[in-house]
Amino acid sequence: MSGNESRLQAIYEITNREPFVPAPPESLEDLWATNVFSLSKMKATLPKDIFKSLEKTIKTGDKLDVSVADSVASAMKEWAMSKGASYYAHVFYPLTNATAEKHDGFISPQSDGSAISEFSGSLLVQGEPDGSSFPNGGIRDTFEARGYTAWDVTSPAYILETDNGSTLCIPTIFVSWTGEALDKKVPLLRSISVVNEAGSRVLKLLGNTEVAPISSSCGAEQEYFLVDSNFANSRPDLLLAGRTLFGKPPAKGQQFDDHYFGAIPERVQHFMQDVERDLYKLGIPAKTRHNEVAPGQFEIAPVYESANVASDHQQMLMTILRSTAKKHGFICLLHEKPFAGINGSGKHVNWSIGNSTQGNLLDPGDSPDQNLQFLVFCAAVIRGVHKFGPLMRAVIACASNDHRLGANEAPPAIMSVYLGSQIEKVFQQIQAGNLSGSDKKGKMGMGVDTLPDLTKDAGDRNRTSPFAFTGNRFEFRAVGSSQSVSGPLIALNTMMADSLNFIADKLEAAGGGSQANVLAVLKEIMDADGVAVFGGNGYSDEWHKMAVEERGLKNLPTTADALPWLKSDEVKALFSSTGVLSDVELASRFEVYAEQYILSIDVEAKLVSEMAKTRIYPAAMRHLTDMSAAVSSLKEAGISIDTSSIQKVADLAKTLTEKADALNAAVEKHDFADVEAHMQYCAGPLRALMEEVRAAADALEGEVADDLWPLPTYQEMLFIK
Repeated sequence: MSGNESRLQAIYEITNREPFVPAPPESLEDLWATNVFSLSKMKATLPKDIFKSLEKTIKTGDKLDVSVADSVASAMKEWAMSKGASYYAHVFYPLTNATAEKHDGFISPQSDGSAISEFSGSLLVQGEPDGSSFPNGGIRDTFEARGYTAWDVTSPAYILETDNGSTLCIPTIFVSWTGEALDKKVPLLRSISVVNEAGSRVLKLLGNTEVAPISSSCGAEQEYFLVDSNFANSRPDLLLAGRTLFGKPPAKGQQFDDHYFGAIPERVQHFMQDVERDLYKLGIPAKTRHNEVAPGQFEIAPVYESANVASDHQQMLMTILRSTAKKHGFICLLHEKPFAGINGSGKHVNWSIGNSTQGNLLDPGDSPDQNLQFLVFCAAVIRGVHKFGPLMRAVIACASNDHRLGANEAPPAIMSVYLGSQIEKVFQQIQAGNLSGSDKKGKMGMGVDTLPDLTKDAGDRNRTSPFAFTGNRFEFRAVGSSQSVSGPLIALNTMMADSLNFIADKLEAAGGGSQANVLAVLKEIMDADGVAVFGGNGYSDEWHKMAVEERGLKNLPTTADALPWLKSDEVKALFSSTGVLSDVELASRFEVYAEQYILSIDVEAKLVSEMAKTRIYPAAMRHLTDMSAAVSSLKEAGISIDTSSIQKVADLAKTLTEKADALNAAVEKHDFADVEAHMQYCAGPLRALMEEVRAAADALEGEVADDLWPLPTYQEMLFIK
């Protein structure tokens, strides 16, 4: 079957698809956390003293008493087997943004030839996957294989159901034989610990005598595209690179703004309902779903959870989106920019910190000017963003997110803080030394008797800010849709801990946390770090110039520009002083992420050349052959016709092959001084050549006969559901 026949067959199969019959609806109460070994299930199945010991570890962060492991393992196994599980898996999160699982059976052969089901405490607590086959940035040589997983008791075990059966999944950390973190969970747990210690210092200096453990929270809004698998399977670029490397924009895209929050297509809604059903069974609090701005783009958002659990749930969410999409005949695209010319997908990480005694520490209340506690923690954020803006950019750096940052659907690559007019005025007053009050919420009359007055917030929102205050939390809008939330959370928690310790040191030196001392420290922060606060249009050229030239902020447009900041002295000092990442662990992350960036561009470049030569060029030649034959027939009949369009196609085809050959040659270059030079080469010359090949191909799509074009088009992929 030719490329075009495959495309036409795909359209036929999609438009003649059998109606999907959704599963009967179930109540939330019947679904919620049925597949989670939750505290309530532990309480019902564990001896009282064992449960209390485990509960204390989970709620207060006390060290796990390993003597409880055998009892927990036995209860966990019985519960899992009652749910149909015959295997268990230590689930961990290597430095790939993906989820890894090592499955083992409960089976234990006996000497008499029989077999029993067995799961001991030692098997629960520790596993041993290969420590060198995962990206490790030089921590392990390929011949040094040992690595360990260890049970993370703070994140509950769960049952993962698939068509092949059920598996007991145990969230774990992943470390090398030499003790370094090879995953994203270990540094996340460390960052939660250090922000707890630093935040507790500050709260006690502010006069709080009872301070419960402080934890960060996360709620990640996940955007994604759905493309029918019949189309996606005909696009090598979608299958291997996650984005379209070719494609002429359709006549209608998103310019009418008619897709955003529009009626959800029936087939997509069935998919969403299946996703939510699986999420609810896993205790993942999916709250919001809707059409996003671009056609074919959607969003799902959960309620906030503790950062560690939220991070695990985010990984599970991405897995379920992909697997459920296949069942419904879709492919779920989590690439940040799968279609050029229309909005891409982000993962807005809503982040805050708090505890059970003082509540949300970033909640300003009705009178933020009188809320010293809020002002202190908000000031710590301002300082952190200014001091470590390049780190924030580095932890969201990847080849796919480079296509999105700075475009009209995403914030710029310059890290700044948006506070809203109400909070910004308060900090301006503090900096000027005359704290006098803050704007209050108002009422907005609708002019219709039957409609109630609306409460109007004291400050607006700003969608162009990479890090925006949204009422009682900060929204890190620059995170990419394919990325793990762990990296951003590690950076935010560690930056926050550093700033809180700075504030605590200042207050202790001044004699305590009196209002005068607090305001003095806040003024010092605003004088030094207030340049990171910006409430205007982050897309404007004026801001880019002002940010760099006047305020000294960094503009790091590509991953090649951003990742080297992981090697900077200030970032190394931040992580080593807090104990979140050793120098070796931090260096390994730079090496891993740099390699992933280079490999991503390399795969894309090879695909561009291959598709240009084996799919697009042959289609252009067939078109030229058909057109030339038609022109010859017309000439024989004495009919004159303009042949400029034929010449145009011939010229574009020639350009296409020349640029593809140049790209091929460029991919073969390997004589780089170091990995940073290689990244800059990928970000500059290599991507530029790829764009030149694409420009010729997309122009050909507008000239070649539609019945010869070999690739599903944007119009088809975005609008046929």
